[in-house]
Amino acid sequence: MLYLAEVQKQKGGLLSGGSKTELKLLACQRTDQNWSTVSEEVITAEEASKLNDGALVLVELNPNRQVQRIQEAGRPLVNILQNFSRQLEKFKLKEDEIDQWKQSLTFQAQEMNRREMEMEARLEQLQQLEDDCQRLDEQKQEVDSSREEIEKLQAEIERNRQELEGAWEHLRGEQRRLEERQAEFKQGNVLDEEQSRVMSDLLNRLSSRVAPTETVREHLHLAFELIEQQQATLNPHWEKLEQQKTLASQQQEEVERLAQTVSDRQNEWQQAHNSLEQQTTQLKVNLATITSKQEYARLVKEQLQSQEDLYQKVNSLAASSGDIPGEKVDIEALEKMPLDELQKIVQDLAKKLEIDSSFVHEQEQELQYKQADIAELENKLTQASDQDHINLEMELADEKDHYQMLNKTLEGQRRSLLQRDKVLKQHQNVLLRRQGQPVPNVEEEKTVDFAPILLQIDSQRQQQSQELQKLEQEIEQMRSAIELDQGMIDNQNHDLSQKQQEIKNLEANLQSLRTAVAESWARVNLYQEALRPIQDSLDGLRQKLQGINDSLAQVQEVSDYQLQTISEMRQTLQNMTSQPELIAS
Repeated sequence: MLYLAEVQKQKGGLLSGGSKTELKLLACQRTDQNWSTVSEEVITAEEASKLNDGALVLVELNPNRQVQRIQEAGRPLVNILQNFSRQLEKFKLKEDEIDQWKQSLTFQAQEMNRREMEMEARLEQLQQLEDDCQRLDEQKQEVDSSREEIEKLQAEIERNRQELEGAWEHLRGEQRRLEERQAEFKQGNVLDEEQSRVMSDLLNRLSSRVAPTETVREHLHLAFELIEQQQATLNPHWEKLEQQKTLASQQQEEVERLAQTVSDRQNEWQQAHNSLEQQTTQLKVNLATITSKQEYARLVKEQLQSQEDLYQKVNSLAASSGDIPGEKVDIEALEKMPLDELQKIVQDLAKKLEIDSSFVHEQEQELQYKQADIAELENKLTQASDQDHINLEMELADEKDHYQMLNKTLEGQRRSLLQRDKVLKQHQNVLLRRQGQPVPNVEEEKTVDFAPILLQIDSQRQQQSQELQKLEQEIEQMRSAIELDQGMIDNQNHDLSQKQQEIKNLEANLQSLRTAVAESWARVNLYQEALRPIQDSLDGLRQKLQGINDSLAQVQEVSDYQLQTISEMRQTLQNMTSQPELIAS
């Protein structure tokens, strides 16, 4: 199991000997991304004696609590913190997305409530419109009843007129006969008693046949009052119709204004969308350019790695052939040195060489672990999705940088280790010779001067390193520019989404307003279609009643003239007869 621990070195006393190295366990790894604190357990680990006091390390323990592997915790902790930061960013993005969904749902709920209120208001208006139509139907029935009464009055007046015309015809006949009598009277003829009685009866019958107009006038007056009542009932509806026309006109103007606003917003959105497409195209071009540069940088890195491997192999070959520059051993001084002191120096050199060899071996193992991690990340990178590709690339670059740094450090340590091994062997040969023991016979080999080759390889390596550094700077600059452009494009996408949502809201409002305008004009047309026939009927009845009133005035004039004529005829008969009392009776 993997633990995070702190190196603690206990100083030994005069009697207890050297110092003691311990590891204080701080945390334990449960899963890849889950760590938990543990009780402050301390275990002994001499493997960490080369590390500084207080250093943080990752230690792998077996079930018996024995140390299997130790490595410095700096880089893994940085990776853990980076992964934690990425997780926090992902959580923040998810929270922002959830907030946007909440806002969208809230807006939709508000919009649904508003639509429900509009539907209820429209249902109330329709119900009111149905009530108004029902009242108009009742008024139409009342008008029809009034029309029937007026038609009855008109028929009665027509009958009275016909009777009056008949009476007039009879009166004209009697008048002609009276004129004949007057002519006979002028010739000396005088009416006798029987003729005078007949004429008097005829005048009485004629005066009794004068058409009465008072009753007709009363009915006509009632008809006029009924029509005025119907008109008074219709006037509020005409006023309401005018109000509906005004409201519909205002709503129509609002629809035209809102339609113009929607058109302007759509044009603005289209222009912004075209600009965004151009920027997106340019971003794709930049991405293709940086991809090609990254590919070229990868090839340069491979060449640089090949040169590094070649340099290491040549350097190792130079080291194995003995061509290692270093400190010169003073053999003459070693020959003169006391044997105990020389033996002590040999022991110290051997012990130090053993410690350094152990440390270099552990670093070599760490380098192998890094190679395995890099191979695993490269394998994951080939199978990763687009979303995880960038994170894996960053992690792979970090691992490769750490590998290069560790390999660079080991390069000097290997060379130093070989130098110390050579120095140790020289000291051991002098010691064996002075102790009288046989010295191993090492044949002198001809050494090859690898310095020019190493210098040439190092020169090429430095040149390609500079080229790679320049290329990486260009890539980094382009990456920064691409990130800036991507951020601007994301912001513009967000703004376009908001504007598009705003345009959709405006279009929804426009559609609702158009529906309201259509309903308003439908109510206006329905009101007008319902009111206009009733108003036309009332106007027609009013004209007919006015005509009846004019005819009744003529009838009254004719009746007055008839009575006056009858009175004159009575006076004429009185003058003509010898018995005026008959005429008076």
